Amino acid sequence: MSTNKSSVERQMGFWSIILFGVNGILGSGIFLLPGQGYNLFGPASILALCADAVLVLMIGMCFAECAGLFTETGGAYLYAKTAFGPFVGYEVGVVTWAIRIIAEGTLYVAIATAIGGVYKPLATTTAKNIIVTIIGIILILINLTGVKTSEVFNNVVTVAKLVPILLVAIVGLFFLHPANFHPFFLPGSTANGFANATITLFMVFTGIESLVITAGNMKDASKNLPRALLLVILIVATIYILVVVSCVGILGSGLAHSSVPLQDAAQAVAGRAGESIIVIGTFLSMGGLALNSSFISPRLAASLADNHQMPKKLGAENSKGAPYVAIIIHTCLAMAVAWSGSYTTLVAISVVSRFAQYIPTCLAVLVFRKTKKDQKRSFKIPGGWFIPVLAVVASVWLLAHATAKQLILGFGALLIILPFYFITGQNKRDKALKENSGK
Repeated sequence: MSTNKSSVERQMGFWSIILFGVNGILGSGIFLLPGQGYNLFGPASILALCADAVLVLMIGMCFAECAGLFTETGGAYLYAKTAFGPFVGYEVGVVTWAIRIIAEGTLYVAIATAIGGVYKPLATTTAKNIIVTIIGIILILINLTGVKTSEVFNNVVTVAKLVPILLVAIVGLFFLHPANFHPFFLPGSTANGFANATITLFMVFTGIESLVITAGNMKDASKNLPRALLLVILIVATIYILVVVSCVGILGSGLAHSSVPLQDAAQAVAGRAGESIIVIGTFLSMGGLALNSSFISPRLAASLADNHQMPKKLGAENSKGAPYVAIIIHTCLAMAVAWSGSYTTLVAISVVSRFAQYIPTCLAVLVFRKTKKDQKRSFKIPGGWFIPVLAVVASVWLLAHATAKQLILGFGALLIILPFYFITGQNKRDKALKENSGK
């Protein structure tokens, strides 16, 4: 967490950061969403994905510039707190952690459900709860052993899950049918349809904010993290665009009716063997995401504790440099969500709520240009204020096309936790800390 903690944690090298970032973004969404994009905007949904890639690159550049100014763990929470004060930091940090708990719990359920789909006797509530518990215990044990073990598991899983995705992304390009791209814009296509496709497909890019949360666990974070972050976005965007192009070119209008487009595309190219590879890839992807989240999220909670916005005990570390209290509490809460069976509209929550981190980070760049103008930067966005402001404008435009339900689910937590800042006396503690630091 903070810079004065044991250096035993700081063991993640540049290429491990790359694989960690790819694992955190490249998730189950790409296995499922190409069909939804096609439904909304036909073959031109490729343009919606490209628009998402440009927006994510702009947001990523803002994260990269901010990341180059800090070595501590915390990410968007840390940037918001430093730029706009403890209250905004509290809102961003607590909401981010709460959303990550819910998302991780739902991911446990997804894995258990997928296992039940392959082996029917396990498709029961009791079996689901047992599987969820086993998943949670395994993740706790892996993470308690420290960064190095988590790093090795993450690297192996990421490389393994890339294989089936690249099978479709690259091999699929040799099996395209040009006629499937005509007409590129389906009859009735509108700007609103483009916006809906863009906000739907944006889900596949969520996770860029995860990488910066663990800066305190990386070697030479202020130098390596900005470069790694931008490279991760370019790698993932390229893979996604190739995957969607392959799915459209192979399946054509059939993509609109496909709930598992990568499976169907692989089956069309390589028969049952291709389909089986994608099924394995789906499991690896979900497992990799669970591992990635279980590593990152407790460190966000520990960062909140280190910054006196959560109980201090959450920041306690074991001899391996792992925040063991935060790891156990976070995973148990995620298991509780999974046991409850809560399977809410996580796509809506995932997409919209992320902007509670993205927009403050983009604005923080402008603040830090003034308050930290003399501090050396390992990365600075070219073009002055243009890209951060354009990223904010594009984000607001995207949110303007979200439904009221999506906005309520995505940002409702900001209002729910608001009174707790005052009820728990956090406002008084933050004021006292500010006064003491000024003395």
